[in-house]
Amino acid sequence: MLEFFDAQPSVVEAKKALVPAHIEGQIEYRDVSFSYAGDGHHRVLYDVSFLVDPGSQVAFVGPSGAGKSTIMDLLSRFYDPSEGQICIDGVDVRTMSLEFLRKNIGIVMQDTILFSGTIAENVRLGNPDASDNDVLEALASAYALEFVEQLPDGFNSSIAEQGKTLSGGQRQRIALARMFLKNPRIIILDEATSALDTESEQYVQQALSELRAGRTTLIIAHHFTTLKDVEYIYVIDQGRIVEQGSMSDLLAAEGVFRKMYESQGAMLAIDDYFPAQ
Repeated sequence: MLEFFDAQPSVVEAKKALVPAHIEGQIEYRDVSFSYAGDGHHRVLYDVSFLVDPGSQVAFVGPSGAGKSTIMDLLSRFYDPSEGQICIDGVDVRTMSLEFLRKNIGIVMQDTILFSGTIAENVRLGNPDASDNDVLEALASAYALEFVEQLPDGFNSSIAEQGKTLSGGQRQRIALARMFLKNPRIIILDEATSALDTESEQYVQQALSELRAGRTTLIIAHHFTTLKDVEYIYVIDQGRIVEQGSMSDLLAAEGVFRKMYESQGAMLAIDDYFPAQ
């Protein structure tokens, strides 16, 4: 226990941390490499470079362990790159206030994190100062208000740890309401619908579409059925970007992406992207 409390974080805020007046949402990775050991050995990312324009929606696909989640973790400064630079609107994230940086990034994961307490308390984690009306609006935007209003005490109803008294779709919509309330400029989605049934997925997909609108969105995609609306795709394999482009371009190239797509047996038909002449 003493060793735990004496441990020092590897990510340290700059002494004169910047707090920009506004974030547009441009993201740039410049020759980013990363090793969890911090010694340059056993790297999990190698010279990753890409540019995402403000408001764009891009996806990262690849096999498990390819480095997709690590790329996202670096953006929020859960870790810092071993080499290279990550910038938002041209500003190195290592020079920004950690509070400011993380306030402007919202993460929706496959496994929803909820705490014992009321629904309103869980939603307000996105903005502790939000009014009751703000919470209601966030729940409505996340298509959660209908089932919340049917509970005995509405949004003041208590839920169990991890939301075990709710269905998977209901838990995910509460998590999305939290993001609407937070209102970040940058959204990271880690396959937010993969564990849901068809009906729940429809509600969540509608909420995600509204949440993504106008925000820079980075999607970690495990199922290719979620890629239809993204503008650009990066294929990650063994810590490197091996292919990139639109879905139709990547399918036409018949490379790594095409093989992954076919082996997964995705629900979207390839013919959708190659209409008959």
